[in-house]
Amino acid sequence: MRTQNTGYTDDHAASGLDHVFPSIDTWQNQFQAYEILVDDPEFTSICPKTGLPDFGVLTIRYMPREQCLELKSLKEYLFHYRNLGIFQENIANQVLNDIVKATDPVWAVVKGDFRPRGGISTVVTATYPRPEDSKPPRS
Repeated sequence: MRTQNTGYTDDHAASGLDHVFPSIDTWQNQFQAYEILVDDPEFTSICPKTGLPDFGVLTIRYMPREQCLELKSLKEYLFHYRNLGIFQENIANQVLNDIVKATDPVWAVVKGDFRPRGGISTVVTATYPRPEDSKPPRS
Protein backbone atom coordinates (compact mmCIF):
# COMPACT_ATOMS: atom_id res chain seq x y z
CA MET A 1 0.00 0.00 0.00
CA ARG A 2 1.25 3.50 -0.83
CA THR A 3 0.96 6.52 1.38
CA GLN A 4 -0.57 9.66 -0.22
CA ASN A 5 1.01 9.27 -3.71
CA THR A 6 4.52 9.99 -2.42
CA GLY A 7 6.00 6.65 -3.34
CA TYR A 8 6.50 5.86 0.33
CA THR A 9 5.03 2.55 1.42
CA ASP A 10 3.72 1.40 4.78
CA ASP A 11 6.98 -0.57 5.03
CA HIS A 12 8.93 2.68 4.69
CA ALA A 13 6.73 4.26 7.38
CA ALA A 14 7.41 1.43 9.84
CA SER A 15 11.06 0.95 8.89
CA GLY A 16 13.34 0.58 11.89
CA LEU A 17 10.54 0.16 14.41
CA ASP A 18 11.04 -3.60 14.57
CA HIS A 19 14.78 -3.18 15.25
CA VAL A 20 15.97 -4.77 18.49
CA PHE A 21 17.71 -2.02 20.43
CA PRO A 22 19.98 -2.69 23.39
CA SER A 23 18.54 -1.88 26.79
CA ILE A 24 19.52 1.42 28.36
CA ASP A 25 21.18 1.01 31.76
CA THR A 26 20.23 3.22 34.67
CA TRP A 27 21.50 4.12 38.11
CA GLN A 28 19.65 4.94 41.35
CA ASN A 29 18.63 8.60 41.62
CA GLN A 30 19.61 10.27 44.91
CA PHE A 31 17.69 13.56 44.69
CA GLN A 32 14.27 15.00 43.88
CA ALA A 33 12.73 17.49 41.48
CA TYR A 34 15.52 18.35 39.07
CA GLU A 35 15.91 18.24 35.31
CA ILE A 36 18.53 16.39 33.28
CA LEU A 37 19.40 17.47 29.74
CA VAL A 38 21.47 15.23 27.45
CA ASP A 39 22.55 16.30 23.93
CA ASP A 40 23.86 14.16 21.09
CA PRO A 41 25.13 16.85 18.67
CA GLU A 42 26.31 14.27 16.12
CA PHE A 43 23.24 12.04 15.85
CA THR A 44 22.96 10.14 12.56
CA SER A 45 20.51 7.75 10.96
CA ILE A 46 19.53 6.68 7.44
CA CYS A 47 16.47 7.66 5.38
CA PRO A 48 14.60 4.38 4.83
CA LYS A 49 13.62 5.30 1.27
CA THR A 50 16.69 7.01 -0.19
CA GLY A 51 19.39 5.38 1.92
CA LEU A 52 20.93 8.83 2.45
CA PRO A 53 22.22 9.83 5.88
CA ASP A 54 20.27 12.12 8.17
CA PHE A 55 22.24 14.31 10.57
CA GLY A 56 20.94 16.17 13.57
CA VAL A 57 21.05 17.07 17.22
CA LEU A 58 19.09 14.78 19.52
CA THR A 59 18.19 16.36 22.86
CA ILE A 60 16.76 14.40 25.78
CA ARG A 61 15.25 16.27 28.74
CA TYR A 62 13.67 14.49 31.67
CA MET A 63 12.88 14.67 35.37
CA PRO A 64 13.91 11.40 36.98
CA ARG A 65 11.96 9.52 39.60
CA GLU A 66 14.04 6.63 40.93
CA GLN A 67 16.32 5.94 37.94
CA CYS A 68 18.69 8.08 35.87
CA LEU A 69 20.10 7.26 32.43
CA GLU A 70 23.61 5.82 32.41
CA LEU A 71 25.31 7.86 29.68
CA LYS A 72 27.71 5.27 28.21
CA SER A 73 24.80 2.87 27.80
CA LEU A 74 22.72 5.66 26.23
CA LYS A 75 25.55 6.44 23.80
CA GLU A 76 25.74 2.78 22.74
CA TYR A 77 21.96 2.72 22.34
CA LEU A 78 22.03 5.83 20.11
CA PHE A 79 24.83 4.31 17.97
CA HIS A 80 22.29 1.72 16.81
CA TYR A 81 20.52 4.41 14.80
CA ARG A 82 23.65 5.19 12.77
CA ASN A 83 23.04 2.62 10.05
CA LEU A 84 19.32 2.14 10.62
CA GLY A 85 16.72 3.14 8.04
CA ILE A 86 14.12 5.02 10.09
CA PHE A 87 12.07 8.20 9.69
CA GLN A 88 12.99 11.20 11.82
CA GLU A 89 9.53 11.27 13.39
CA ASN A 90 9.92 7.64 14.43
CA ILE A 91 13.34 8.31 15.95
CA ALA A 92 12.06 10.89 18.45
CA ASN A 93 9.13 8.68 19.45
CA GLN A 94 11.15 5.44 19.68
CA VAL A 95 13.88 7.09 21.78
CA LEU A 96 11.21 8.58 24.05
CA ASN A 97 9.50 5.20 24.48
CA ASP A 98 12.81 3.53 25.37
CA ILE A 99 13.78 6.33 27.82
CA VAL A 100 10.40 6.03 29.54
CA LYS A 101 10.72 2.24 29.68
CA ALA A 102 14.19 2.48 31.25
CA THR A 103 13.60 5.28 33.77
CA ASP A 104 9.86 5.85 34.38
CA PRO A 105 10.46 9.62 34.58
CA VAL A 106 8.08 12.24 35.93
CA TRP A 107 8.18 13.73 32.42
CA ALA A 108 10.44 13.48 29.39
CA VAL A 109 10.95 15.30 26.10
CA VAL A 110 12.97 14.04 23.14
CA LYS A 111 13.70 16.58 20.42
CA GLY A 112 15.32 15.73 17.10
CA ASP A 113 16.58 18.83 15.28
CA PHE A 114 17.59 17.47 11.88
CA ARG A 115 19.79 19.20 9.31
CA PRO A 116 18.18 20.41 6.09
CA ARG A 117 17.74 17.95 3.26
CA GLY A 118 16.49 19.36 -0.02
CA GLY A 119 16.28 22.76 1.66
CA ILE A 120 13.86 21.61 4.38
CA SER A 121 14.84 21.06 7.98
CA THR A 122 12.78 19.08 10.46
CA VAL A 123 12.33 19.39 14.21
CA VAL A 124 10.43 16.56 15.88
CA THR A 125 9.46 16.77 19.56
CA ALA A 126 7.96 13.81 21.43
CA THR A 127 6.72 14.24 25.00
CA TYR A 128 5.78 12.07 27.96
CA PRO A 129 3.26 11.89 29.46
CA ARG A 130 1.24 11.87 26.27
CA PRO A 131 -2.36 12.70 27.30
CA GLU A 132 -4.03 15.28 25.08
CA ASP A 133 -4.42 17.81 27.87
CA SER A 134 -0.84 17.42 29.11
CA LYS A 135 1.47 20.36 28.49
CA PRO A 136 5.19 19.71 27.97
CA PRO A 137 7.70 21.69 29.99
CA ARG A 138 8.90 24.94 28.43
CA SER A 139 12.10 24.86 26.43
